[in-house]
Amino acid sequence: MFDRLEATDQRYDDLTEELARPEISGDYEKLQAIAKERASIEQVVTLYREWKAAAKAIDEARSVLGDSDPELAAMAKEEVEALTTKRAGLEASLKRALVPKDPRDDRDVIVEIRAGTGGDEAALFAADLYRMYTRYADRRRWTIEMLSMNEIGIGGIKEVVFEIHGEGAYSRLKYESGVHRVQRVPATEAQGRIHTSTATVAVLPEAEEVEVAVNESDLRIDIFHSGGAGGQNVNKVATAVRMTHLATGIVVVCQDERSQLKNRNKAMAVLRARLLDQKMSAQAEEIAGARKQQVGSAERSEKIRTYNFPQDRLTDHRIGLTVHNLPRIMDGEIDDVIEAVSASEEARQLEEGGAR
Repeated sequence: MFDRLEATDQRYDDLTEELARPEISGDYEKLQAIAKERASIEQVVTLYREWKAAAKAIDEARSVLGDSDPELAAMAKEEVEALTTKRAGLEASLKRALVPKDPRDDRDVIVEIRAGTGGDEAALFAADLYRMYTRYADRRRWTIEMLSMNEIGIGGIKEVVFEIHGEGAYSRLKYESGVHRVQRVPATEAQGRIHTSTATVAVLPEAEEVEVAVNESDLRIDIFHSGGAGGQNVNKVATAVRMTHLATGIVVVCQDERSQLKNRNKAMAVLRARLLDQKMSAQAEEIAGARKQQVGSAERSEKIRTYNFPQDRLTDHRIGLTVHNLPRIMDGEIDDVIEAVSASEEARQLEEGGAR
């Protein structure tokens, strides 16, 4: 890590010297490129120089520890302890700063939750996950926009697709994709037996038009009457949209809005996100090669987490994390889990970067 930091520090000085050269001022494009590169490494260099200053100060303070003056030695000991704590904090910040930033981290997300194995209990669990994520979004003051929902009569959800708008939404939620498993006694279970059910979560970064080109000729669009509640207009005007991408077979249905145009626009947003997700998954597989079990490249079919209600326990299988107090977690207090998974992935990326 420190070899990389030394090289980055030297590069920063070289770029600073280049910016000071008179002939650069006349070449706007080159000036912009140099300034942009320098700005991109400035945070790392600042932290590294603070770390070096703290390390030097520790060495100087240690040289006084054996002083014959006990008061001076005691002061030096306190200084070493304080500086050591500061250096450790700077080192942790450096490690985080060295992890390449995902350019999509600040984007809004489209979240898809689908009931898996387990019948009605799986649909109830999907509804619980939907509530967990919407409560989490509320806590972070994010906004939620419903795209489509297929409910069943007992309060369960077969499928729900919704958009979350907010700062850092993708960075916080991107590792939630995968199979979530629940173990609990259903309310309808007379014998008190524990049932196991699953639901699948997919978190897709919102795609920009320039990233995913979709031609009208690539689509089949069907218009039909909405099957949900909607008053008198439901049976009179066909506003629901089913959009099929012919090349991939991806099908998107949006019927939440009363307007056909709004449903069409929402369907296109979901389609773009799914196509981008396919593209990202293909790139991740190419880069990762045979490595399939890492957090950052979790497949949709991978069981990532178990919610065990009888034991009041959540286990994230990717990093071996176990936490308790499921009522709090299901109410949207999932920051501890999200941060632990993110930290594990950052550590892996840093280790991988250091090995290159």
